[in-house]
Amino acid sequence: MVAQTAFPKGCLAMRVRDALGPLFDDEIFRSAFGVRGRPGVAPGQLALVSVLQFAENLTDRQAAHAVRARIDWKYLLGLELDDPGFDFTVLTGFRDRLLVHGLEEKILDLLLVRLNELELVCGRSRQRTDSTHILAVVRNLNRLEFVGETLRAALETVAVAAPEWLASWMPGGWQGEYGVRVDPYRLPSDESERTQLTWRIAADGYQFLDATFDVTAPAWLSQVSAVGILRTVWLQQFQRTITDGVQEVAWRGKNELPSSRARITSPYDPDSRNAVKRGSA
Repeated sequence: MVAQTAFPKGCLAMRVRDALGPLFDDEIFRSAFGVRGRPGVAPGQLALVSVLQFAENLTDRQAAHAVRARIDWKYLLGLELDDPGFDFTVLTGFRDRLLVHGLEEKILDLLLVRLNELELVCGRSRQRTDSTHILAVVRNLNRLEFVGETLRAALETVAVAAPEWLASWMPGGWQGEYGVRVDPYRLPSDESERTQLTWRIAADGYQFLDATFDVTAPAWLSQVSAVGILRTVWLQQFQRTITDGVQEVAWRGKNELPSSRARITSPYDPDSRNAVKRGSA
């Protein structure tokens, strides 16, 4: 009643529960969880949290806070208003258990089955929106946010794929710098500080790419999709010159950027493009 009063027209989380119904049964994840010890958070709930976390592009800490504080999330999860939620590290443990027991694709598979049953997606076909009619469902990042989030996405991916290698060379300050999502609220308001941040992100991206493609790095690392996206974005957005060992980086000018047909606009959906049709951007 409280959720419906707060959101009389509904919202994403509430529509997931109302339209899709139960999605993830705890029994599906039984093999990944022990039967001894104190009862933990229901894995079916953690699966739902993971889906919303991805949909809203939230960190583990932000997602755990949403479970504690947001009425729409409590509605979806079937929690009481005074439910305290759980520590954000529970989400990391949940993902680790899925990987160890080979269940990492189970959440997507179950979701697709339910969406297919309701005829919300078509089976056995590739389905995309017309980007000239509808903007891709990605956050509209400005240029600085975009490159910062692209670097963060690549680091997050490699942190899962090759954590030992990443920890062996990554500067200590990077975890604090790129550990949280890049958004305008965290960017400095002073123009000179924003400029300095831009060149620092650019230099860090080049340092990361140099390390990734170095002969001492695992050979397969350069084939990781997020690394390839980072490399392409840096080629599209920056100009790099090295003179006598000194690196200089600059934005590419408007006339030097690739066409909108070729230019990546989101690190999470490399196929999305910006376009204009009949006056609608």
